[in-house]
Order: sequence, then C-alpha cells, then structure tokens
Amino acid sequence: MRKFLTRPRRPASGGPTPAEAALCREAAEFVRLHHTEEPALGGPERRLAEVRDEIRATGTYRHTTEELTFGARVAWRNSNRCIGRLYWRSLRVRDLRGLTDAEPIAEACAEHLVHATNGGRIRPLITVFAPDAPGRPAPRIWNEQLIRYAGYRAQDGRVLGDPRNAGLTDLALRLGWPGGPRTAFDVLPLVVEGVDDKPRVFELPRHAILEVPLDHPDDPWSREWGLRWHAVPAISGMCLEIGGIHYPAAPFNGWYMGTEIGARNLADTDRYDLLPRVARRLGLDTADDRSLWKDRALVELNRAVLHSFDRAGVTMADHHTESRRFVRHLEREEHKGRSVPADWSWIVPPMSGATTEVFHRTYDAAELRPGFAHHPEAAARARGESIRRLS
Repeated sequence: MRKFLTRPRRPASGGPTPAEAALCREAAEFVRLHHTEEPALGGPERRLAEVRDEIRATGTYRHTTEELTFGARVAWRNSNRCIGRLYWRSLRVRDLRGLTDAEPIAEACAEHLVHATNGGRIRPLITVFAPDAPGRPAPRIWNEQLIRYAGYRAQDGRVLGDPRNAGLTDLALRLGWPGGPRTAFDVLPLVVEGVDDKPRVFELPRHAILEVPLDHPDDPWSREWGLRWHAVPAISGMCLEIGGIHYPAAPFNGWYMGTEIGARNLADTDRYDLLPRVARRLGLDTADDRSLWKDRALVELNRAVLHSFDRAGVTMADHHTESRRFVRHLEREEHKGRSVPADWSWIVPPMSGATTEVFHRTYDAAELRPGFAHHPEAAARARGESIRRLS
C-alpha cells in the first residue's frame, strides 16, 4: 500500500509539532533569501507571518507563483552536478500544481517536451506538479527522464536497447504496454502515479519527441545502424525542494552537452557500448588497449553526435564551450558573494577532461537548498523495482 504522510498530534503545550517547527525554519530561510535577492519585494516580515500561520493551520504552506519561479531557478543554480548553470535565470516555469491525476500529468509532460523542443532551439523549462502534503503524497513520474529508450531482456541475458532501462521496460510491459517495434531505440511510455492511483502507462505522442539521426561526418552510420538520440534531456526522477516543500514530480530540462550522449549514453559498457563497433568501422586495432583504439573511437563517436545535432539544427553544447561557460558562471557568482557548489566528478567532462578549464580547479560539493534531490525511492522506481505497489 502507498505510504501516506500523516500530521502528528500537536503537543499539549499547543506549540508547533517538531515537523511544523522544522518546516517553519526551512520556509523562513527561503523567504529571507527570496526577499534578499529581490529587494523590490521589500522586507520579509509580512510573508514570514503568513507562512507561519498557514503552517500552523494546515501543516504546510503554498508557495506564491513568484516564489515557485525563484525557487526553481535557484535550485538549478545550486545543482552541484550541472555544468550548464550560467543561464539559470532563463529557466521558464510552468506552474501546474493543480494537477494530481496521472492522465493530465502525462498530457502535461508531452506538452512540456513540445515547449522545450521549440523546433530544435531547446528552451530550459520546468513543469511543477502538486507537492507532498500531510495526508496527501504528491504524484510521481517513475521514468528517470521523460524520454528514455527501452531495454528488452532476452533469455540469454542480453538486452536489446538501453540496459539502464531494462527494469522499467519490464514494468511497463507488465502494466500493459505492448512494446515498440523492438529496435534499439524504442521510446518508453511514461509511467505515472497519481495521488490516488496505481502506476499507469501513457505513450508519448510522436509530435512531442524530436530525435536526431546520428551520422559520422565522413560516414552515414544511421542508414546502416539506425543510430539516433532524442533532443531534450528532461529529468523527471529528481525532487524539487524549496523552503521545506517537496515537489517529487517536477520534470525539467536544459540542453545536451555532446559528451553526455557520445561519451556516456552510447559509449559506456553498461549502456550501448558502441566503442568496439565504431573502432571496427574505423579499421582500428582493438587487440591491445595501448593502441588507444578506445580513445580514438570515442573522439569519432563524439564528432558524430555534434555533427548530427548541428546538421539537424538542434541546440547542443560541446564540452570545451560549456567548460568555459561554467568558469564564467563561477566568476559571476563569486562577484555577487555567492558560493557555487560543484561535484568535480560530474563537472569535468567525461572526455578530454584535462584540456578543459574546469579540470584544473577544486570545488565544494555542498548540497544547497533550494535544490534538486536524488531520493533512493525515485531511483528504485526508475529501475522498476517498486512493483509491490501494484498489488
């Protein structure tokens, strides 16, 4: 059965419960930050009093539209794994907190992809659905990203498609999805759980999915291999946390950096593992790692990704440009007296790291709030492991 949040009894003294007191502290910290960074709002005292009263009466509080927008943007600014934070103020916010049922949420996710795709000129966008509240947990999107490719398990243990998504593929099939045409790039349906419902599957409409055929500048790979990748990396498995309020269903996107696809999704041995195939195509000697065949194949695979997105007119950053932009972001934030949390292992690109400016620095990997949080239960859902909820 689904675990519900319950509101604890108020202490005999009539004061706030420990949960209410903690929420008041987090809310106050956020409200003060908002009013400090946007002086036109004036002092925070009136808003602080409103929030305290609302928490005491209901156990929670509701962000204003302005607070939600500011909080979502600062959450991006605080994302210590994201190299592309220079344009955090450009994030567009869709306030759909009134949606709690699976079907309209799935429809809104498709609309998100259309708005974000923008004909190939990708726009940073977040869509925020209802938050967790006492006695009423928020809706959940089980997919790690709105667009992911299926991974079909064979009896011999091999996977057709993306092995990362094999568990969610199994779950989608169990929930009634008939499966796609059984290619290596079948788009998974959304698995959405409304506030009073079990997980349900929803096919994304084709007009909401922009995909880019992947060819090498000197070799039309896609005609033979069918390689492609989707244009919008819309993260849907992280929880937006603002002032103590949790929004588990808040898909958001920027645009891809080429190495995310070419050096990770397509190259990792536990994903599509394409480097041996590319090396053979290039005629490289794969018998000895000292020939650096992996390195040479990796460069050519990433050339193919950048070439293909450029040819299609789809926004994509390269790792050298994005590294320079991140250093500019650091300088801007330091000038404003703000710290920039960063996880070195995520900020440094997964290819040619030492040739980029971000490599030769150290960072504080602190997790600040507002922020986007990775919760273990969300990771389990993305693996299709929370199947007990279906019974």
